Amino acid sequence: MGAYHVPPLERLVEQFERLPGIGHKSAQRLAYHMLAIPREDAEAFAQAITDAHEKIHYCKVCCNLTDSELCPVCRSESRDRSVICVVEDPRDVFALERTNEYNGLYHVLHGTISPLSGVGPDQLRVKEFLARLTDGSVKEIIMATNPTVEGEATAMYISRLVKPLGIRVTRLAYGIPVGGDLEYADEITLTRAMEGRQEF
Repeated sequence: MGAYHVPPLERLVEQFERLPGIGHKSAQRLAYHMLAIPREDAEAFAQAITDAHEKIHYCKVCCNLTDSELCPVCRSESRDRSVICVVEDPRDVFALERTNEYNGLYHVLHGTISPLSGVGPDQLRVKEFLARLTDGSVKEIIMATNPTVEGEATAMYISRLVKPLGIRVTRLAYGIPVGGDLEYADEITLTRAMEGRQEF
């Protein structure tokens, strides 16, 4: 072990290493980059993190991230309020909005039911979701959780709660990604693709 030891640099590397997908080498590169940029840029970066923590919170209706009382989707007068798309994560809302194909509302669960990880329905935003269904305005729920064991279990759990209310529950179709090869697709993906086939 070398004698070269700069504690503030090591602490900076450690903080970057805590980010998802960042290993030690990448953390070192980021830390050295931060030291090389002008001080005002480094301060702006730190301030952006602080501002995000202080100003961003959950939308009081859909639980998506926002800096206002309501997120832009819930505030919009032009959205179809009879449909709610249920997703696991705020990033899923961003992905679906990029398609410009969906004009309903969202509900963000902030996770999935995962007994092995100790996550049950009470740790998710399920109560807030059910509270939105009491006035009879919602006609369809689109379950858009990920096609994982946890995502499927969560979709099943929520659909069982919703169906007695007389609300239609649908599931996103899954299939072969554009540019993908059939030989590399798993059995579940192929089965879903067959079940969700449409007429040309």
